[in-house]
Amino acid sequence: MRISAAFAILQDLYLVITAGLWPTILAIYHTPSLLLQPHELSHIFMFHVWKLFGDGVDGNARATKQSLITPHAYGVVLDIGAGHGHTINYLDHSRVTKYVAVEPNTHMHAELRRTASVAGYTESTGTLLILSCGAEHISTILSSLPTPLGHPPIDTLISILTICSIPSPQNTISGLITEVVRPGGQVLFYEHCLSDREDVGWWQSFWTPFWRAVFGGCCLDRPTQRWIEDVGGWAEGEGVWDTNGEMEEHLFFYRAGRFVKAG
Repeated sequence: MRISAAFAILQDLYLVITAGLWPTILAIYHTPSLLLQPHELSHIFMFHVWKLFGDGVDGNARATKQSLITPHAYGVVLDIGAGHGHTINYLDHSRVTKYVAVEPNTHMHAELRRTASVAGYTESTGTLLILSCGAEHISTILSSLPTPLGHPPIDTLISILTICSIPSPQNTISGLITEVVRPGGQVLFYEHCLSDREDVGWWQSFWTPFWRAVFGGCCLDRPTQRWIEDVGGWAEGEGVWDTNGEMEEHLFFYRAGRFVKAG
């Protein structure tokens, strides 16, 4: 891997720190007790980072998400790591009956709720549910979506740039698919993953501790697409897609995919 490509991430780190650091310092100035709440500080920092960069990140993958989400998502949709609700803009309202957003960063909820409302999903009509738990809190998700015993509630599980940062990712992925997605339901994902190139993967692992510390636990070196496929029990699907224009020498190695759970 070229050194210039391996160190290009430094510019991203600089931009992220610049976007989030000063607002976080101001928050500490007004509420000094935040120094004793590192988790909340991380949420404040990421809120400001995503406020500045979220639309651009969404736009960079618009074509992929239009082909992945719009024609396939249906029924009750669970969007893990929903952020500001960019996924909502790709849903076909005539096919999606309820949008359930899992977003532990409550600072994101106001914009998430606004985006959903514009698209016609509201809590008052029962078509919107926002959960402040993490994707790993499967029992909380299930208890918030009561269904007959033994009948998983979700038709479509969507993960967009989320599995990179969730705790215990393999257990969480397996649990969500086996316990939350109903038989015949589907998983749609767009994630940055461990590169197929060994040299790129080495640099991803090298930079991950730094990136994870700054960017809310995000890891560059998770083989997410393999973990999803390895859960097994798939009836059909388009598997893992190469994303258009993917550069081999890039620390952000994106993969998208669709898998349908056996009935």
